[in-house]
Amino acid sequence: MIVGYVGYSNEDHTLELQIETLKKYGCNQIFHSKNSISETKNIQVLRILDLLKPGDIFVVRKLKHLAHSITQLFKITNYIQEKGIIFVSIEDQLDTRISMGKIMFKTLEILNEFNRNILHERKVAGLKTGRPRGRNGGRPKVNQQKLNEAISLYLSQKMTVLQIQEATGISRTTLYRSLKKIKK
Repeated sequence: MIVGYVGYSNEDHTLELQIETLKKYGCNQIFHSKNSISETKNIQVLRILDLLKPGDIFVVRKLKHLAHSITQLFKITNYIQEKGIIFVSIEDQLDTRISMGKIMFKTLEILNEFNRNILHERKVAGLKTGRPRGRNGGRPKVNQQKLNEAISLYLSQKMTVLQIQEATGISRTTLYRSLKKIKK
């Protein structure tokens, strides 16, 4: 079975070109993303892939239609490999049935791992250089005295939330979160 997937992309305002390309390729069924939100799209693609069996072919016009990020792309392509599904990206000339397609897949996998390692190294280096300067990572602690002042001003109803925020430096979100804890 040859299954096509049409994904939303900012550059392609219409989906007709993708659908036409997948029909020409010979797709028996064509699914499409109803939402451009990354997380929702990822779930939709995985549901489609669950319908496929080893040896089935999953086709997209371009890789960018399948995923919004390299990380998301690798989650999907790893799942495809684990299930034994053949993957084809028509315009990227990626076909896992041929040697060049397999090499491209492995190259993309290596680049993703390289990217993850660089991000990890930057995070560790940032934490190491920040510690001697008194920075331990994470969000800064809220000044409890200012928070108490903001809560009392809010409860006294003498100032608006915006005025309290300007006077104390406590954000609206922090104030409301603290008030919620007090009410419990």
